[in-house]
Amino acid sequence: MTDVPNDAGQAATPAAQPAAAPRGVTEVSEEVIEKIAGTAARSVPGVADLGGDLARFFNDVLDRVGLEELGDAGRGVRAEVKGTTASIKIVLVIEAGHVVADVTEAVRVKVIEEVEKYGIQVTEVNVKVDDIELNPPAATA
Repeated sequence: MTDVPNDAGQAATPAAQPAAAPRGVTEVSEEVIEKIAGTAARSVPGVADLGGDLARFFNDVLDRVGLEELGDAGRGVRAEVKGTTASIKIVLVIEAGHVVADVTEAVRVKVIEEVEKYGIQVTEVNVKVDDIELNPPAATA
């Protein structure tokens, strides 16, 4: 293919060829985004737990009957995924002594950073502080 001069006497760039048709569709489930966001939120200092009172109660019941891992992954996190964008809501328990605004902003930043590593654009992260942990469990040696 040769370039044809345009009106200014310069060689015109050849027209871009259309991209090949896609051979399928990729979908990312809300559960995947919830797991990523939950893991990110739990890693932030000042976050004691995720989920509201009822979710934490059911998680405790699952723990007692030997199903520890069943309820944890996305607990306290809800995601709405549309194509390659996600809107995320996180419900958390904050540790006593931490500034709420600092913890929630750190959660927001960390969640966006981690989810966007997977190629999903985060449109918003809404954080609700549902409870405060006044007596953190003692560390075991």
